[in-house]
Amino acid sequence: MSLALYGVFVFVQTVRHRDYFLPIEDAGEDEHAAQPAAGTAWASAALLLVSLVAVVGLAKLLSPAIQSGVEAAGAPLGVVGIAIALLVLLPETWAAVRAALRNRMQTSLNLALGSVLATIGLTIPTVAAVSIAIGLPLELGLPGTETVLLALTLFISALTLASGRATIMQGAVHLVLFAAFLFLAVVP
Repeated sequence: MSLALYGVFVFVQTVRHRDYFLPIEDAGEDEHAAQPAAGTAWASAALLLVSLVAVVGLAKLLSPAIQSGVEAAGAPLGVVGIAIALLVLLPETWAAVRAALRNRMQTSLNLALGSVLATIGLTIPTVAAVSIAIGLPLELGLPGTETVLLALTLFISALTLASGRATIMQGAVHLVLFAAFLFLAVVP
């Protein structure tokens, strides 16, 4: 399901409503942005794969140091995954924050949603496929606290996206939920 949602998002972002993800111009409301040339699209796909391999490689390279730091701090080992996720999502997060600071909220939301969908939509199916291929058990279950936070996050996200406009208050609610998640990850 997550891979299907990611596929739909990529289709919307690159084909159907590509103009939603470009800077606002004085184009007509029904006018869509031109599609990139085939060579540009293939080069972008190749560079995306190279970047993905580089990011995964860096995360793998840094994970022992992060794990040592987490163990030295006496924090739960789950914090290692959070730290690596934050590291992997840092470029998109930085771009989304910069867009928000320039009052380009739609671009900021598009970056954030695209990043989350890519992370969930590609990671879970990949982990599941590798788990099946090498015969390791796969557990994607969440304890009670995380289940409540996930449900609350989904509800708040639906409210934020349903209105068509994000406000500072909605952003603050999302940040508070994220802070609660981080706190509960470190102090279970």
